[in-house]
Amino acid sequence: MDVYALWNSQMFSLVVIPILIFFARILDVSIGTLRIAYVSRGMKHAAPLLGFFEVLIWILAIGQIMANLTHWVNYVAYAAGFATGNYVGILLEQRLAMGIVSVRIITKKDATELRSFLKREKYGYTSFAAYGVSGKIRYLLTVVRRSEVPHLVEVVRRYNPHAFVAIEDVRSVSGDEVFDIPPMKKPNILTFHNLRKGK
Repeated sequence: MDVYALWNSQMFSLVVIPILIFFARILDVSIGTLRIAYVSRGMKHAAPLLGFFEVLIWILAIGQIMANLTHWVNYVAYAAGFATGNYVGILLEQRLAMGIVSVRIITKKDATELRSFLKREKYGYTSFAAYGVSGKIRYLLTVVRRSEVPHLVEVVRRYNPHAFVAIEDVRSVSGDEVFDIPPMKKPNILTFHNLRKGK
């Protein structure tokens, strides 16, 4: 069987094309998820580039659907690829750990050891006493790269196991006078000053 006959065979239409559609959708939806993450973080150069490839792959996939409207398996492959692409895109976004986040730590336990550790490890932070429903609490705020979050949460759990930890995305920051960091020590992870310089 020559290549032309293989291309027009029933097996190719019912097996190979659906598989191609499935993986094309995984790829373009995964790219789309990353593009949205880039857009939300104001990454104006990477987002359009990803958008170009996302739409290009989508056109190729939908083109195969339109050329093979009689084969229901293509519709299933398209939908399955879309669903799987969302899952893969989320995994990729989590693995890349892009951007920066603010971490709020609220604890009823004395936070002296935790604050000492943060200062020793050169985590910039702001700390103050506050009052909650259950009484006096200690409130700490820091801004770190997302890749630093697992380590930071592990440290919080080590010193204050029952502390409340809230993590929020931060699009951009400016200024370097909020966090109490000794001026003679250069932070080795993240401060507002480093972020402003794009480090």
